[in-house]
Amino acid sequence: TDVQHLVNIEADTKILMGQQKTQGRGAGSLPQVGEEAAIESQEEIQDAIDGSDMVFVTAGLGGGTGTGSAPVVAKAARESGALTIAIVTTPFTAEGEVRRTNAEAGLERLRDVSDTVIVVPNDRLLDAVGKLPVRQAFKVSDEVLMRSVKGITELITMPGLVNLDFADVRTVMEKGGVAMIGLGESDSDSKAQDSVKSALRSPLLDVDISGANSALVNVTGGQDMSIEEAEGVVEEIYDRIDPDARIIWGTSVDDDLEGEMRTMIVVTGVESPQIYGRNGEAPEGASEVEDIDYVE
Repeated sequence: TDVQHLVNIEADTKILMGQQKTQGRGAGSLPQVGEEAAIESQEEIQDAIDGSDMVFVTAGLGGGTGTGSAPVVAKAARESGALTIAIVTTPFTAEGEVRRTNAEAGLERLRDVSDTVIVVPNDRLLDAVGKLPVRQAFKVSDEVLMRSVKGITELITMPGLVNLDFADVRTVMEKGGVAMIGLGESDSDSKAQDSVKSALRSPLLDVDISGANSALVNVTGGQDMSIEEAEGVVEEIYDRIDPDARIIWGTSVDDDLEGEMRTMIVVTGVESPQIYGRNGEAPEGASEVEDIDYVE
């Protein structure tokens, strides 16, 4: 909705949503405006999505454009038949109560129109990045979104010791509900075990995974990664998760990771106090999207 920001974005396809509604000046931190802008540009959005097998909707919740437009985009993607995965950040506490409340409302709307919503709580990022300046803290948040999308897509597109196809990913992510993600890496002598332990201890994975319905695991290493190391990662997860949970895993090779391993784990069907705010409860009436109002 902000033409100045759009100009600086590198993308094959760009859509300035809601030209009549916002005049290219942004949504003014009002989700209602972001929603109306996306609805105004729904035909362009649909044209960009049509023919896609999988659509990622990434947004920072709490503000205007992301909070308001993401559910509109996700609904269009899912209705087109695409596997629809939303990956969203929730606001830092310091951003205020209004943004937190709007983020909760936006998340509830996304839950109803996405197959899986992966939640990245910015507050938990603070535990990982320490006392970084604000600009750098937001950059880390964007990096997590990028790594999440990259980790899922590389399971399908990158060659590895254990390869997955699109149907495998759909099995876990279709109707997955709310999910959390853990990212870990290690270059130690026990890098396989240490990378998965790091992922499971990730501040972003603020849940007890023992009750998860399913898990999607991507193990990335250099050309020196062995199948035994990759299997060691998965065995560690099997030891911690519900034995009836479905685990789908694959590997990808990155030449830049010689002597290192990275583990990404997405667990679906989880509950976390980070998802609904401080009391861990969804807003009353959350099952009906129309009942969830944003605040100004």
